Amino acid sequence: MSADLGAGENPGALTWEGGKAGRAAYLIAILFSTFQLWTAAYSPLPSQIVRSVHVGFLLLLTFVLLTNRRRERDARFWTDWGLGILAFVVGLYHWVFYADLIQRAGDPNRIDLVVGVVALLLVFEAARRLMGPALPLICAVFVAYALFGQYLPSPFNHRGYDFAQVIDQMFLGTEGIYGVPIYVSSSFIFLFILFGSFLERAGMIRLFTDVALGTVGHSRGGPAKVAVISSGLMGTINGSGVANVVTTGQFTIPLMKRFGYPAHFAGAVEATSSMGGQIMPPVMGAVAFIMAETIDVPYAEICKAAAIPAILYFGTAFWMVHLEAGKRGLLGLPPEQCPNALRALERDWHLILPLAALVWLLFSGYTPLFAGTVGLALTALVVLGAPIAGAIAPQALRLLFWVAIGLGASSFLRFGIDAVVLLVAALVLLCAFVRGGRETLALCRDSLADGARHALPVGVACALVGTIIGSLTLTGAASNFASYIVDVGRGSLFLSLLLTMVACLVLGTGIPTIPNYIITASIAGPALLELGVPLIVSHMFVFYFGIMADLTPPVALAALAASPIAGASHMRIGFEATRIAVAGYVVPFMAVYAPSLMLQPGDPLAATIGPVAATAYVVLKAVVAIGLWGGAATGWLLGPLGWAERALAVLAASLLVAALPVTDEAGFALAALLVGWHWWSRRRLAVRPA
Repeated sequence: MSADLGAGENPGALTWEGGKAGRAAYLIAILFSTFQLWTAAYSPLPSQIVRSVHVGFLLLLTFVLLTNRRRERDARFWTDWGLGILAFVVGLYHWVFYADLIQRAGDPNRIDLVVGVVALLLVFEAARRLMGPALPLICAVFVAYALFGQYLPSPFNHRGYDFAQVIDQMFLGTEGIYGVPIYVSSSFIFLFILFGSFLERAGMIRLFTDVALGTVGHSRGGPAKVAVISSGLMGTINGSGVANVVTTGQFTIPLMKRFGYPAHFAGAVEATSSMGGQIMPPVMGAVAFIMAETIDVPYAEICKAAAIPAILYFGTAFWMVHLEAGKRGLLGLPPEQCPNALRALERDWHLILPLAALVWLLFSGYTPLFAGTVGLALTALVVLGAPIAGAIAPQALRLLFWVAIGLGASSFLRFGIDAVVLLVAALVLLCAFVRGGRETLALCRDSLADGARHALPVGVACALVGTIIGSLTLTGAASNFASYIVDVGRGSLFLSLLLTMVACLVLGTGIPTIPNYIITASIAGPALLELGVPLIVSHMFVFYFGIMADLTPPVALAALAASPIAGASHMRIGFEATRIAVAGYVVPFMAVYAPSLMLQPGDPLAATIGPVAATAYVVLKAVVAIGLWGGAATGWLLGPLGWAERALAVLAASLLVAALPVTDEAGFALAALLVGWHWWSRRRLAVRPA
């Protein structure tokens, strides 16, 4: 789960290389993760302090890791270390002067202002190095608007705010860099990143890949279907599109190329499938956590709303590669080269336990913070217990050991974190004396460091976009654009949705999904709500197109990540990914007109036939429309489709998406006509004498 990097430093630059400096950065990362675990488990500090120290660690580790490739005699090496240490000291400011800052809230002194300016500059510089100039420039425009917006012509101007008010808003309160995004980063997101990091190092990628190979690897177009399924499964534990491309893509893209898929298509399949990880419950992208906190709904409700569209998204990718394989005559892997899925599950079944516990807790009403803490604790118990269980010879005793681990984990709910800490400590001691135990301890240590490293892009982005929220809340600028969308929407809701979609896609060409969502949701979300779009649906609409922006050229971050692995132009990968992910552009519109697709109230059809039947009906419409879009996009169904048939497929699918009188009936009728005609034509060709 990451705020996928933009055009700044290469993600690969964030490594532990660099001799003593690299080892120092490695230790800092472990301390960062330890601090986050301590605050999550025991909540010993006020939220404002946790946010401030969290940002201090983020900036320190960012400056340190981005300079590790330079030699120590390079002047910039010491400059970067100095900036990192300064940033960490600034992060301690709220901790040291917490009581004083509360007493003079709203009336900052000169030192407060100086430290605030330094903090803002450091956040902007870290983001520039990590993600490129686009996002810092956009945020700088918002800050400049707060400072000088009174000089703009009406209706763009505001009443004016002095320098002290703006710095107080951006640094000392909870509306700027320490606002809701960094609160979510410091509480929920970091835990789930650690959760994914532990599971990945413990072998979850191998499990997902083996299951995908064993189930669909031998079928037509098997290698591409493996990419879709394995990326979808990875999405359940890691909500980062670019991270999924880099991990699963190292295996799936070369596999697809080896079996005949063009390089750009292989990269596009992986990019499309990996981006779906942000909308795949239970561990969705960071935006989902921010959304839950922003609109004040349980995270489980966000997961529930995303479930059906996520399945449709991956179903679309699966259908597209199936059609492409039929068009190109591509076969699957030989059955003897595919692992046995059941044996893979039998070997690594214990890795599924933390994920199952996480799902149960999230949908049982527990907070993401509690569910993430329990899931991470259970992951540590499972990982540490694996070598000990392997050393137990009789199968029955091994099963009893896992039962004891499960009972120990359940003690968390009754006796609190102390019981689990003692159990983890006992397993750590036992691991020192069993075969493979020390390697497991090293794996846990590396997972702590990797979790902190993977948290840097999302954390720095959350801190920086806080300046946008601070500017909007201070000046009230969001209401002006929202009123414009409402005015347009009174004449045409579709046009308002189209404007919102274009805004998301345009913003997404330069900034990651998190700031894209925050900017667009702050402006368009309230407007769509006023136009009658349900709350979660309106925010999910913005979320989806923020994700699709990472597939849409000219930038297409997911395509950029896939490009060096596939050996193809990222622009060509991006255009191909846009074609494959066509459902990602269609499903949000369908959900607005039929909220049952996201299991939300407000669907007129539900009042007539009931919510379950309404959901089943709209899913059927979506499936048929997706099937038709796929045939039109690839030019293949049961066989080649002519241009007239493709045009008919587009027309039928468009009618099924539209929510107007008799469009559904016309869409189904045209779909039946197309499929019947196509089947009859193929049969006539098959029986024609040679």
